[in-house]
Amino acid sequence: MGRTPAWSRDGLVCAASAFKEHVKVNFFKGASLSDPKGLFNAGLDAKTMRSIDFHQGDKMDAAAPATLVKAAVALNTPGNKNP
Repeated sequence: MGRTPAWSRDGLVCAASAFKEHVKVNFFKGASLSDPKGLFNAGLDAKTMRSIDFHQGDKMDAAAPATLVKAAVALNTPGNKNP
């Protein structure tokens, strides 16, 4: 059975999973993140997590996911309540 890579910094940040039709990136505290580019397209009803499903051929600003990762790290930073 495969393993799911996960990234953390002062707590869990995100994890990635590969499926036949897409790659999913889960943000553990995604519901608390601002998403001005509208990247979150899965798990929108979850209480805390939000996800991005990437499909072959998707077009996107390459910096946008990095911005979400930086915001997720900032959310975990002690003393930072609003990234």
